[in-house]
Amino acid sequence: MNRINQKLKEDKTLLSIYFSAGYPSLNDTVSIIENLEKSGVDMIEIGLPFSDPLADGPTIQASSTEALKNGMTTNVLFDQLKDIRKTVSIPLIVMGYFNPMLQYGVEAFCKKCQDIGIDGLIIPDLPVDVYNDQYKAIFETYGLINVFLITPQTSVERINFIDSISNGFIYMVSSASVTGSSSGFGDEQTAYFKRIANMKLKNPQIVGFGISNNETFTQATQYAKGAIIGSAFIKHLSNQGVNAITNFVKSIID
Repeated sequence: MNRINQKLKEDKTLLSIYFSAGYPSLNDTVSIIENLEKSGVDMIEIGLPFSDPLADGPTIQASSTEALKNGMTTNVLFDQLKDIRKTVSIPLIVMGYFNPMLQYGVEAFCKKCQDIGIDGLIIPDLPVDVYNDQYKAIFETYGLINVFLITPQTSVERINFIDSISNGFIYMVSSASVTGSSSGFGDEQTAYFKRIANMKLKNPQIVGFGISNNETFTQATQYAKGAIIGSAFIKHLSNQGVNAITNFVKSIID
């Protein structure tokens, strides 16, 4: 069974952390992953930096730009992760834009992910229909879960379609804005969380965007299986460094 599916079966609220590979320094990737697992994180999203990250807010964009300046590429990331399964057992997801994967070759990219031990991909700019028609079989051949995003504006029909072709979790974007731009959840977002929970989808939901502390983590997970933190963690990395990761995770889940 895919590690993501195993993790989703656990009777607990899940915390997933996103960071940009190659930031703060090019060779920090593995130590960040190892420290996150030791700190009690359930899943990790490894951001593959891209020059035009449309869905990302200023914090993640800046970290992505810095990582590219540091020399991060698809090949460098794969090389850094080649032995990651010797030390890390939790699910690892690569989050990136489709262009670098196309350039690498979609099947070659998926095969490399399988070889390394990557469990899934999140590709915000790959349309659901295109994935279903052209790439789903490739992903499944290499045991990769593709995670789709929904927003408060996503139609019921589209949500049901996404649920029907998904086999992991659904990434529930808390708002229609970019990452890192919220400071808490209001009535409108809570109603959205409730509405999706009441749809009784077959795939659990994990909430992302706008989660930065214990309060917002608790709010986001009241109606969902877990939550994803990106911008707040990257700010912590920028200010405190790799060695202070445990302090950040404890501030969220304790």
